[in-house]
Formats: sequence, C-alpha cells, structure tokens
Amino acid sequence: MPSTANVGPQDMPRHLEPINLLAARNERESVQIAIRPKVSWGGSGVAGTVQVQCSDLCSTSGDRLIVGKSLLLRRVVPILGVPDALVPIDLPVSQINLFPGETTALWISIDVPSSQPPGQYEGEILITAIKSDAESPVQSLSKVEKHQLYRELKGCVDIVEPIHGKPLDEVVERVKSAATSLRRILLSPSFSEFLSDNGPVDIMDEDAFSSLSLRLKLNLTVWEFVLPETPSLPAVFGISDTVIEDRFGVQQGTAEWYEALDQHFKWLLQYRISPYFCKWADGMRVLTYTSPWPADHPKSDEYFSDPRLAAYAVPYKQVVSGNDAAKDYLQKQVEILRTKAHWRKAYFYLWDEPLNLEQYDSVRNMASEIHAYAPDARILTTYYCGPNDAPLAPTPFEAFVKVPSFLRPHNQIYCTSEWVLGNREDLVKDIIAELQPESGEEWWTYVCMGPSDPHPNWHLGMRGTQHRAVMWRVWKEGGTGFLYWGANCYEKATVASAEIKFRHGLPPGDGVLYYPGEVFSTSHQPVASLRLERILNGLQDIEYLRLYASRYGRDESIALLERTGVYFGPERYTFEHMPIDAMRGQIFNACRS
Repeated sequence: MPSTANVGPQDMPRHLEPINLLAARNERESVQIAIRPKVSWGGSGVAGTVQVQCSDLCSTSGDRLIVGKSLLLRRVVPILGVPDALVPIDLPVSQINLFPGETTALWISIDVPSSQPPGQYEGEILITAIKSDAESPVQSLSKVEKHQLYRELKGCVDIVEPIHGKPLDEVVERVKSAATSLRRILLSPSFSEFLSDNGPVDIMDEDAFSSLSLRLKLNLTVWEFVLPETPSLPAVFGISDTVIEDRFGVQQGTAEWYEALDQHFKWLLQYRISPYFCKWADGMRVLTYTSPWPADHPKSDEYFSDPRLAAYAVPYKQVVSGNDAAKDYLQKQVEILRTKAHWRKAYFYLWDEPLNLEQYDSVRNMASEIHAYAPDARILTTYYCGPNDAPLAPTPFEAFVKVPSFLRPHNQIYCTSEWVLGNREDLVKDIIAELQPESGEEWWTYVCMGPSDPHPNWHLGMRGTQHRAVMWRVWKEGGTGFLYWGANCYEKATVASAEIKFRHGLPPGDGVLYYPGEVFSTSHQPVASLRLERILNGLQDIEYLRLYASRYGRDESIALLERTGVYFGPERYTFEHMPIDAMRGQIFNACRS
C-alpha cells in the first residue's frame, strides 16, 4: 500500500504485487505492507505469528542499501483507533502477531545517502507463518554445548587477532582458517533451524515452509538528483520544553535536561525540520529558542552551523537563569551571533497570534529593543487578525491584510494562518501586495486547529494526501517558510510511559507529531507518527518542484501540479497516490541527465 494510505484494522489489503519506488539521493521514500490472516494457526486470541525478514537492496553493480541502516521497518499502531504511531521492530528478522479478522500494517522506509551511486536496486521481504515461541519446544543450549561453542569462537578470534603487520599470504591463510571454523560452527546442530537457503526456518518442516512464505520483491530506482542538505523551505516546528520536563522528570538547567532537549533536537532534524523549543507565558507571549545553551557556547555554534538546520530561533531573554543581568543578556547574545556566518538563519519569535493593541504594542516594543542592537535582525509574528480593539479596516479580512503596514518596520517575517484564506486562493495576492520583499520582508504560513477538513492539515484521521498537501499548498501559494506551533504538545504527564492524551479542546493530533518511545516499549527513542513522515514527503516534494522550476520556471511547476491531478487548491487535490508518483516520475524524466 502507498505511504498515503491509512491502513486500519478493517481495511482489506490489496493483491500482492512487487513494490516499485523512485528516490533521489538524500531522500527517504516509504511504502506500507498490509497483512491479514486468512486462517488461524496460533493459540490464545492470536491468529498466528509471522516472521518478517528483509534483505539488503543491491544494484547490478554491487552497491547496497543496508537493512537496519538505510532500510527501516516499523509497525503501524493505532492511536484513538486511527493508524498513526510507527513503532520500530527488530531487523533484519522480526516476529509479529496477527489477529483474527484484523489487518496489520508495516511501514518500510528507505533512506538513500547523498553519496549512494544511482541505479536500479532490488531486494526482497520474506513473510513466513511460524509457530510462536510458546508452542515450540524450548531449544536452549546445554552447558556442555555452550562451552564447546565458546571454545570454537574464541579459537577463531585467536587465529585472526594477531594478523597486524604479518605478510599478506599469512593473513589470507589465517582468515581462511577462521572462516572454515565459523562455517563449521554455523553448520552445527545448534543452528540447524536457520540453515535453509530461504533464510530462517521455524521448526515446521521444510515442505510446510515454502507454502507458508510470501516473497515480496522491492525495486528501487535511485537517480542522480541530490536533495539539498539545507532545506530550501525553512519549516520551523515548536517543541514544548515543559512537556519534556514534566514527562521525563528533568529539571531545567541540569545535565539531564540538556541531554533530553539535545535528543529531541537531533532526532527532528532528520525530517527536514528546523526545531525550536518553546515556553508559553501570559497572553500567548512565547519564549522560543533553538539552542538551550548561550550564544558563546560551542554547542550553540554546533547547532546553528548544522547544514540541516534552515533557521534558528534566538531567545529574547535568558532561558536558564544565571549571573548575567537580564538586560545585558539580549545585547550580548546578539553581538556574538551577528559575527557568525549562520546569523542569516536567525529569527526572533516573540508573540503567538496577538489579538489586541496592547499585544501588538508589546511585539513592537520588544522588536525595537532587538533592532537597537541588530538592525538586520528578523522578527517573526504569527497572526490571523489585526488588533480587535483598533480596527485597521472596515472588514476583518481587510484589517488582516493591513497588519504589515501596521507592524512595519518592527517585523520582517509575516506568518499568517492558512485558515484565514479559506478556499480563496486569490486572496494570497492581496497579502503579498502589502509586503516589501526588497526590504527583506517575507511571507510564511502556518496551520494549527484550523483549517479543518477538507483543507490540508495534519490532524489525526485526515486522509494521507491531505497531510502531504500542506506543502503542495505552500508551493503553489508561494510562501517562503512555514511554522508549526507544537510537535509534542500532548496533555501533561509525569511518567515517561504514561498513555498519550491529546489536549482538551484541540482536534486530535493537533500539536502532536511524535510520541515518547517509552509508551510503546523500553526504547527511549521518540516514535514518529505517520503524519510526520508525510510532512517529510511534502518537504521532499518541494525540493522536486524547486528542481523542476529551476529548469522550466515556477509557473510551469504549478502547471505540473495541476496537470498530474496532484493539487489545484485547498479543496481540490488528489485522494489517490497514483498522481503523486506520476508527478515525481515526470520530474525525474524531465530533469535527469
């Protein structure tokens, strides 16, 4: 099934067919496998157990994409009954329980490194019905067998270890000797169950094995285009530091706190996202910062210089209170950062959705202070209306359009809600007409509670193409950046493994794009949602469209979106996956050398 399919327990899998994928270098491409048992062969409420085994993907010239490194497998787990969490499973071999009358989905991702040679790659996934461990006779080794195995393995190490500095022919002899010993070990009765050519075999007999296995061919075309390491579109996503502090029991400023924030920051970079940490104050004032360390700390330089980071938030005031006088703090930080090459990535995000004159004035006052130290600093403000107690124009939309002239020269990045536009794409030109790009002003957009169905957004239960369409919309409308308020903003909990609850009053999934690993297993690694993977797909689509536009012009790239049936507007976009493959295929054919 394609990556845009929402495969629930009651969805019927399609007929088995080979998987054909196309990927650029430095791109992740994903696909799903839906499995449903026709009969039961297990006990105690389980239809049966299957073993899933993946091979490396190999090209005709011998290049490989390695399982566990480039090829990852995750189980799709429902959240509130909707398929969403992607829980990692063991590689290259894993066992999964299937349930009577239910479809289970697996998510396969292939990460193609930037340096991977282009070509046709092939691999396979073997899915085998096996007897579960409970039904199999216990096959642990006796102490005598263990000791024998230990001696033989140690013998191999003793043969190979002293080869440093030996003549080549002696090295070859020693390696051959060790290989012979290892082969003898592998052929011993202890490992007999794994000896089939078809990979691991259960205690079921050989004849049963062939009829209980499905071989799924996986073909991947890797082409020469390399997605830029620094995303062309800055996509800045908030991470609540208080959620991390509460759930993982870490106190601000401690070594564990820095470690927890560092883990979340680094993990999100793989999604072409530029994270910022966020603390909310009264009246939607926000303290936002990408690095928890001061500007002169080596870790800050490491964060800001990372080529995968397209933009970073600079805090208006000290994040972790220390000895610095609060007033000097801002000036010192700005003076340090302005000397760096990465300063062009910096922005200040001070207030979320100001509603009245007092709040708008607060933004102007803070911005004035920042600009006194750095006239070239970029201030970002998110908004969906003008000040409600001092209307800028007769109608709400006209007042919204007038915000830039009201905030100028204090604001540089005007970040507007997609909800305001409704389905009126023609209103975009009214917004853009008010901006002064020659003075460095930019137009970014955001989604949050709104817009709602059928418009593109990232709520739980929306269609897969609806999730991916958020970025198609950005491309067509011409925004130069994107903001999302929160990626981990679920309800407060004080135990890492506590059940995830979405915040009351928000649409399910709003503000939550990944989950704590502890909710699903003993792993401390965050668990991505399907929606986060589709955001990555959308950001990758932007790089494809940008490549196409660089050859044929921006208008032609928008014509391609429409011609292939991918995206016309916020209420007209594909529900099926095929047009997406068609669009990507046309870009591949038009732009490959």
